[in-house]
Amino acid sequence: MSAAASWGLLRPGGGPVDVSLPSNSGRRRRAGIRVHRSRSLRPDQVTERHRIPGTTPARTVDDLRGIAPPHLVRRATRQAELAGYPLGSGARIDGTRSDLELDFLGFCDRYGLPRPAVNARIGRWTVDFLWSAERLAVETDSLAYHRGSVAFEDDHARDLDLRRRGYTVRRYTGTQIRDHPAAVVADLREVLGAAAS
Repeated sequence: MSAAASWGLLRPGGGPVDVSLPSNSGRRRRAGIRVHRSRSLRPDQVTERHRIPGTTPARTVDDLRGIAPPHLVRRATRQAELAGYPLGSGARIDGTRSDLELDFLGFCDRYGLPRPAVNARIGRWTVDFLWSAERLAVETDSLAYHRGSVAFEDDHARDLDLRRRGYTVRRYTGTQIRDHPAAVVADLREVLGAAAS
């Protein structure tokens, strides 16, 4: 957890500092330090961040799989991907940047909607989801990422530019996706169906 916070993959939490050692023996416990001993920690999985030795992002995410809840592992994996850190072939990367985006992909699968491209570029903008042939862009909005006047103005500037480029833009909140799925599905099918015909 300490390495994940150091790399910016997860928010720093309270509690002891995690220290990994490449052995099964060594010092006794110390207050404020949680020691992890590992025979599998290789020299190529150790680096420095801010002049502090730590595990590489790939090893950090791998270690998180053994101790953290799945949603934190997904979040750390997404953050590592966005930062451009190599994660190796074992990483499961879905391209999403938030739990809400991951939920929307599951929503599409659950209701038989075609899978969109995730975090796709249109000109200078990145949209959460894109059905390129149908020219449909979908943004999934949460207060955490769309709060404040700057985010509000940016969202509306993007929507205006995308509409001028001939895209249909839809915005859905997590509450709409969770509590009113029929309405969201009907709205999406209407746009996807109209574009197909």
